[in-house]
Amino acid sequence: MSFTLQKKQRKRLKRLIVFLLVLYVMIGSALYFFQEKLMFLPTTLKQEYQYQFDDPFEELFFETDKDAIINALHFKAEHSKGVILYFHGNAGDLSRWGKITAYFVARNYDVLVMDYRTYGKSTGKLTEAAFYKDAQYCYDYLLQQYSESEITLYGRSLGTGLASYLASNNNPKQLILETPYYSILDVAKHRFPMFPVKPLLKYRFPTYEYLPEARCPITIIHGTDDNVVPYTSGKKLSELGIHNMDFVTVQGGNHNNLVEFEAYHDVISIKLP
Repeated sequence: MSFTLQKKQRKRLKRLIVFLLVLYVMIGSALYFFQEKLMFLPTTLKQEYQYQFDDPFEELFFETDKDAIINALHFKAEHSKGVILYFHGNAGDLSRWGKITAYFVARNYDVLVMDYRTYGKSTGKLTEAAFYKDAQYCYDYLLQQYSESEITLYGRSLGTGLASYLASNNNPKQLILETPYYSILDVAKHRFPMFPVKPLLKYRFPTYEYLPEARCPITIIHGTDDNVVPYTSGKKLSELGIHNMDFVTVQGGNHNNLVEFEAYHDVISIKLP
């Protein structure tokens, strides 16, 4: 091979390396600056939008901060056995999640579900601290009508971090987590293994830190085929050595279809009889 040819190949290799490094930095920067676009997928509703559900409900607006209004729905069962404070996933708004809570109203439980800031009719700046503040506000609202022994915290996907946080700072009847994560960092490492995601993340939601502080019974339900929050991430929570935790595996269940499995209904029938 001639010297000239070797020199050309080295130049090509150098250009390729530079290109890959630039691409790597660009993608890493995008992960940092646009992470909220990746993590949160809200849909918005006009303020005059009218909810329509089969179950009786009250629409609420909580002024949780000077620049934040949280929209929530409080469903009422005919013969209430207690109340579920439900924290939904990272996509959609209450026009969707209000329908999903009908499953629990049918079991004779009242349900309070809120839209996070920027979701639905809710407004305000979205931060991790804001998530927790708004969640505690909803919990305190329920304490005006229910005793803590009547409150079940239920988190689904993104909402599992909020529900876990509340359980660590209050004393509800129980905590139920559907498709939870060990932490947002744990999920990010799974999705972007080539990047140093820890210094890039603005949100932590360290569920693993909150659960050991919870004094109530904890139930975790996770599908083995979850392609959003890996089953392994939820399973790690069961390895924290918490004595009052039940971990339920739904074989073949993915992130959004656990309600289609008998194993899900069986555990809900026990925890919410």
